[in-house]
Amino acid sequence: MSHLKLFATILKRHGFKLLEKQDIARRAFLHEQRYFSSATSEPFLSGSNSNYVEEMYYAWLENPKSVHKSWDVFFRSANVGQAAHLPAQLEGKASFLQSHGLAPTPGKAEKLVEDHLAVQSLIRAYQIRGHHVAQLDPLGILDADLDSFIPSDLITTIDKLGIFLFVFCSTLLINNVPVAGFYGLHESDLDKVFQLPTTTFIGGNENSLSLREIIKRLEHTYCQHIGLEYMFINDVEQCQWIRQKFETPGVMKFTNEDKRTLLARLVRSMRFEDFLARKWSSEKRFGLEGCEVMIPALKTIIDKSSEMGIEYVIMGMPHRGRLNVLANVIRKELEQIFCQFDPKLEAADEGSGDVKYHLGMYHERINRKTNKKITLSLMANPSHLEAVDPVVQGKTKAEQFYRGDTAGKKVMSILLHGDAAFAGQGVVYETFHLSDLPSYTTNGTIHVVVNNQIGFTTDPRMARSSPYPTDVARVVNAPIFHVNADDPEAVMYVCSVAAEWRNTFNKDVVVDLVCYRRRGHNEMDEPMFTQPLMYKQIHKQVPVLKKYADKLIADGTVTLQEFEEEIAKYDRICEEAYTRSKDKKILHIKHWLDSPWPGFFNADGEPKSMSCPPTGISEELLIHIGNVASSVPVEDFKIHSDPFISDLHSDVGLSRILKARSEMTQNRLVDWALAEYMAFGSVLKEGIHVRLSGQDVERGTFSHRHHVLHDQEVDKRTCVPMNHLWEQQAPYTVCNSSLSEYGVLGFELGFAMASPNALVCWEAQFGDFHNTAQCIIDQFISSGQAKWVRHNGIVLLLPHGMEGMGPEHSSARPERFLQMSNDDSDAYPEFTEQFEVSQLYECNWIVVNCSTPANYFHVLRRQILLPFRKPLIVLTPKSLLRHPEAKSSFDEMVSGTTFQRVIPENGPAAQAPHEVKRVIFCTGKVYYDLVKERKNQDLEKQVAITRLEQISPFPFDLLKEELDKYPTADLVWCQEEHKNSGYYDYVKPRFRTIVNHTRPIWYVGREPAAAAATGNKNMHLVSLRRFLDTAFNLEAFEGKTF
Repeated sequence: MSHLKLFATILKRHGFKLLEKQDIARRAFLHEQRYFSSATSEPFLSGSNSNYVEEMYYAWLENPKSVHKSWDVFFRSANVGQAAHLPAQLEGKASFLQSHGLAPTPGKAEKLVEDHLAVQSLIRAYQIRGHHVAQLDPLGILDADLDSFIPSDLITTIDKLGIFLFVFCSTLLINNVPVAGFYGLHESDLDKVFQLPTTTFIGGNENSLSLREIIKRLEHTYCQHIGLEYMFINDVEQCQWIRQKFETPGVMKFTNEDKRTLLARLVRSMRFEDFLARKWSSEKRFGLEGCEVMIPALKTIIDKSSEMGIEYVIMGMPHRGRLNVLANVIRKELEQIFCQFDPKLEAADEGSGDVKYHLGMYHERINRKTNKKITLSLMANPSHLEAVDPVVQGKTKAEQFYRGDTAGKKVMSILLHGDAAFAGQGVVYETFHLSDLPSYTTNGTIHVVVNNQIGFTTDPRMARSSPYPTDVARVVNAPIFHVNADDPEAVMYVCSVAAEWRNTFNKDVVVDLVCYRRRGHNEMDEPMFTQPLMYKQIHKQVPVLKKYADKLIADGTVTLQEFEEEIAKYDRICEEAYTRSKDKKILHIKHWLDSPWPGFFNADGEPKSMSCPPTGISEELLIHIGNVASSVPVEDFKIHSDPFISDLHSDVGLSRILKARSEMTQNRLVDWALAEYMAFGSVLKEGIHVRLSGQDVERGTFSHRHHVLHDQEVDKRTCVPMNHLWEQQAPYTVCNSSLSEYGVLGFELGFAMASPNALVCWEAQFGDFHNTAQCIIDQFISSGQAKWVRHNGIVLLLPHGMEGMGPEHSSARPERFLQMSNDDSDAYPEFTEQFEVSQLYECNWIVVNCSTPANYFHVLRRQILLPFRKPLIVLTPKSLLRHPEAKSSFDEMVSGTTFQRVIPENGPAAQAPHEVKRVIFCTGKVYYDLVKERKNQDLEKQVAITRLEQISPFPFDLLKEELDKYPTADLVWCQEEHKNSGYYDYVKPRFRTIVNHTRPIWYVGREPAAAAATGNKNMHLVSLRRFLDTAFNLEAFEGKTF
């Protein structure tokens, strides 16, 4: 059998197929090196040349064509015993092979190749699976990967190779294969020197090591207090970078100054928790005990990042350790933290506020390590542990965008996680999947997992199916560095490497701090109920500060006196701050603001005015924007023009859509899409950035928008006409998102936090899809200002309308937004000159359902022109996008015009209000059904129809005028939604407040139902017919009591 066949057989027999990828890099290296021997002047049989010949032989065994043809001839001849007939220049090579046992003896050649392959496989096994046997648990009782199995291809001690493997295991079988035969190595091979592959750096400056030394260095790198997961990364350069950082001998060295700094940071971290425990022993604070190393870890990341040019770090984290981070990383004044524990502290009239361990903070300071200015922002977060993740990413993206930081070299994010939440919360996965998308990437995030090895009371074995809590990061090829949190120096090194990784490759990285939770879920909780054995060990556990201090005192880095002085110094700082905290009488939430807008509000944080200018624009601007919207402002750009017409689609090509826009502009008309175009385009001219995000928003779910044009002949060539309106304009960003609501809405919310001078819109594919993002809506958008004094102007565009499309594509669930609106249904307001704007300022968000394109145009522009910011919920249409009556004239949009909160009846009924028998109040699309039916029944004088465009805050003033206009008419609320959905439960008590409960407001619409809509088209039409008949039956409510 030839050597090549035997080589293949050996590979197959020992399962070395995994070596193929590894050896690609090695062959490339050999190919480069084969013509450049560094010892050309040395005798052929010198040491360096002998290594060179061996390399040539290995390369030839793998692929004869990979070596020079002279070597190919030589090795072929040597293998068949023909060396004696070779040319003179090759005779020396033949004798060299003979003397080194390489040829022509087949057995020795096979063994040599087999042994080297075994060593390479051994090295690779440690690189891939060494983390499984790393000593990660500070308690020494759990396996961080939930699996006590030791991979059979790892040799974790020299003794195991030399004695255990070949004596004790001589009869042990794994998968019916003797363990001793896994590598085919013997104890006698321990001192044999092997050539190291180019895919390892354990040799340092040496190219070869003994097997004994190889195993020792592999154990030191992969099986101690650091566990590395990176071999799944499909980029050779990145893998090599990580290997070099961790495998190079002596790479993890710290100066005495570094060690003293680390000790001082540990002192602050631990003594802060001790101080809180002494002063407020019965208060919940979700302390950091058991992972005090997190504070120096974060500071190391920030120091290293600042050194590499980072100016702004945005952080998100759960409640555990938040107070410590605020105190010792962000540097919040300690007295501001301590006064939060005072139960007698009065709250300023700024909203509901939040518990202290949910609050955020923004701070600019000088980084003492680098002497550079650094800005730190810790985002406020609810108890929904991972909800803040996409919010942080969105804000980070915005800060990068406004700074022109396209590579993320100035602004970065750090996300902290708990182990149970990181594995269990789906938004973590959604956030990771935004990490490399062009319009969402933040150019790498450093994730720090506080791995307590327990949830609230849930054991990890019941909390996740994956080996590690961090396995979700593997989906985006993020390296994962597990580290024993009781080894502070290992933690600091890992964090430093993580910061360098992010700066070098602009990719996410995970630092898994394997630690423990010294107390229960909170300080009042008893963990012994559910984890008795773990907490028995924890009670015995020596704190990391004492361990590290003893180590430094023993090696002379610090003295005991210096250590005690450092403790006394920080204790004194805490006591002095505690004394000052007693002088605090009022708690101001605004002191905890995480996203300030300098210059937007006055010095007291109030709006500079309480008025809003008209939202109309000049006709010249309308015409200009309309002309650009109907054109292709790029030369040689082929747009879609060949119509595709079927029974199911009415779209007849993009060229016809653009032509229709042009004709509307000439006729001084706009439909929904053109009105949106003009709203966006006009604020861009005013320097306001517009960002529209969501699923399929570039074209629009209903193929109406077309803000991104695609060249029909050149792949990936696109044009965004909105960015060609003016030479000096703000940029327009329109981006299709991943198929995510929770993560993407959170991201856009964070983006809107960064600046008030941006119109940030998120559009749901269908309105009811927002319910998968309900956590962001409930915990951040609805209540964010009340809890955290945080203004936000995000716009939610939610397609809504009952059109027979089934339960899931009909309702945007407006009742949910109205239920969470904070205006009082029973309080009759005082109408002042500034009532409209004041009412908007007092509300928590604005809910509108526009019935005309012009009003949609105005409400978008009003969002920017208001002197404050509130979330805007827009129930957008579907069928109205192409409804022939749903068009607006330029006259409704020109200078001097404004948003109409209520559109009153302006037909024959309004001319003779005392003859009107019924006033129908409605909102949205149903108006067009009502108008058509009223005309069909010839009731235009007897029935008035008034539209509520702004539903919340409720337009008490305008509706009072309408009600007073028709004093004898029946009052009816008509909606197309079911009675237990929609608006009726919200508007009824408010109408009754206006009329002082003297007149009923009758309901007309669909009956209550569990599902939002029917899936049967006929049933849909029947129910529509039924409530339209009731709406115009002027005797429908006679004899009935309200």
